[in-house]
Amino acid sequence: MESLYILIPIAIILVCVAGAVFIWAVRSDQFEDLERQGHNILLDEEEKPDNTKR
Repeated sequence: MESLYILIPIAIILVCVAGAVFIWAVRSDQFEDLERQGHNILLDEEEKPDNTKR
């Protein structure tokens, strides 16, 4: 029973931190374009010319 006095405030703090991180992510447009990265993996990368001298 005594552990609840420690665990409940820790749980409340963790929920507040998770909520703050979610709000920050929404406000900084982290969820703006979710499909672009999924489509990027399907595209071929252009090979870069090797300009280094050996």
